[in-house]
Amino acid sequence: MSSYGGRGGGGYGGGGYGRDRSDRGGDRNGYGGGGGYGAGGGYSNGNGYGGGGGGYGGGYGGGGGDRMSALGAGLQKQTWDLSTLPKFEKSFYKESPEVTARSPAEVDAFRRKHQMTIAGREVPKPVETFDEAGFPRYVMDEVKAQGFPAPTAIQSQGWPMALSGRDVVGIAETGSGKTLTYCLPAIVHINAQPLLAPGDGPIVLVLAPTRELAVQIQQEITKFGRSSRIRNTCVYGGVPKGPQIRDLSRGVEVCIATPGRLIDMLEAGKTNLRRVTYLVLDEADRMLDMGFEPQIRKIIEQIRPDRQTLMWSATWPKEVRAMASDFLNDFIQVNIGSMDLSANHRITQIVEVVSDMEKRDRMIKHMEKVMDNKENKILIFVGTKRVADEITRFLRQDGWPALSIHGDKQQNERDWVLDQFKTGKSPIMVATDVASRGIDVRNITHVLNYDYPNNSEDYIHRIGRTGRAGAKGTAITFFTTDNQKQARDLVNVLQEAKQQIDPRLAEMARFGGGGGGRGWGYGRGRGGGRANANSQPLGGRRW
Repeated sequence: MSSYGGRGGGGYGGGGYGRDRSDRGGDRNGYGGGGGYGAGGGYSNGNGYGGGGGGYGGGYGGGGGDRMSALGAGLQKQTWDLSTLPKFEKSFYKESPEVTARSPAEVDAFRRKHQMTIAGREVPKPVETFDEAGFPRYVMDEVKAQGFPAPTAIQSQGWPMALSGRDVVGIAETGSGKTLTYCLPAIVHINAQPLLAPGDGPIVLVLAPTRELAVQIQQEITKFGRSSRIRNTCVYGGVPKGPQIRDLSRGVEVCIATPGRLIDMLEAGKTNLRRVTYLVLDEADRMLDMGFEPQIRKIIEQIRPDRQTLMWSATWPKEVRAMASDFLNDFIQVNIGSMDLSANHRITQIVEVVSDMEKRDRMIKHMEKVMDNKENKILIFVGTKRVADEITRFLRQDGWPALSIHGDKQQNERDWVLDQFKTGKSPIMVATDVASRGIDVRNITHVLNYDYPNNSEDYIHRIGRTGRAGAKGTAITFFTTDNQKQARDLVNVLQEAKQQIDPRLAEMARFGGGGGGRGWGYGRGRGGGRANANSQPLGGRRW
């Protein structure tokens, strides 16, 4: 749905535009300030998903392989003549006197303290307070209203970089505050541009890998853009297109989108990207992992080449580096933490070597300890949608308030499950990897890897759901002989984070080659039928 807030006032000084936006009609649909979940989807708070979903159709991610490869085939590559394009303002940063006064030695000390490395030409100095960033008052009022004590490391360096109009690469762990690092400069950028005319597409485009992440980005932009009356919409698959088409036709300054659904809209002529001058690629590494590179290339061909582009990623593999060199010009880069793939050191990692038939008993033993504290939240990762439903049904029968989320769930159910988990009404969520990078839920205290993922990178992304924003967390992982070929990489991750290593895991790492056999197969086919696991009545033993 379309979103905007309610400020009637000025732009960012010096662009000539920044005009009063209060003339935008008051008949637009407001977003309601952020949440939007849990509003009457026929769900029962007591016994889970209780029926009527309202006809939401479609699977997750926009179809199978043939459809993915065909996406964008109908889009013509644009030929751009910069001399004929309207000029636009993208450089807004004015260094504060306090920042200017800091010596190179002081700046280097600040960067070392925050494990910050930079690359590129003429990188601006970091800021240490919100006021030093030089945001307009209408932005600062929203920031201070949230009660943040100081900028995070990525914000300290990223805000001056983004406000300067340069192309930016930011590498930082999930939960580091990167969304605000590009959202606040985006608001400044929009307010310096001419108002949208009928038929115009968005000014800011944010591409994200999953609809969960896209919705969370929308909530942040809604929150901080309300004083500027900035409208936004979220475009993603798995839900009807009608409301998204209506938002786009009415005009939005910000479009947050997953690549597949955005290409659908572009091919159908429901929007265009001719006005986009601020492009964000969020979780670029994950979008590449999910096979979106051809679609991203098709989308970027529709955007003027003198745009400002900001790319954000948790890792910096060669595929992401290649994308940056193709899509960004003379970019500057900030990295928070090690450039190598590594786990968050605030997370205690417990790896147990088990057989498949031991997993359920081990899980229950851990659940009894974890859920002894009713404030805890645990996210359980499994390898398949079938196992997600089986484990959810098993836990609910045993009295644990678990819900599952995976790609076959309709969007209204996914939203409801996330809301139940966020609010703590159901503090146990079972998820497949499709949700691994898209879920942004604060205060997850524990992650349990019931099934080990395919590689150590996915392992790091999974456990990164806990230990966010300076908090500590615990990750429990079940490792079987089927995972033996991953043992050496996992041991390297554990050693880098100075974690204890199960002697059996160390032995597997020393002698491991290819994977093991098929395993014990315990629990396969259990739970039967097509009934929704989230509607399984709770047993009375636990909660």
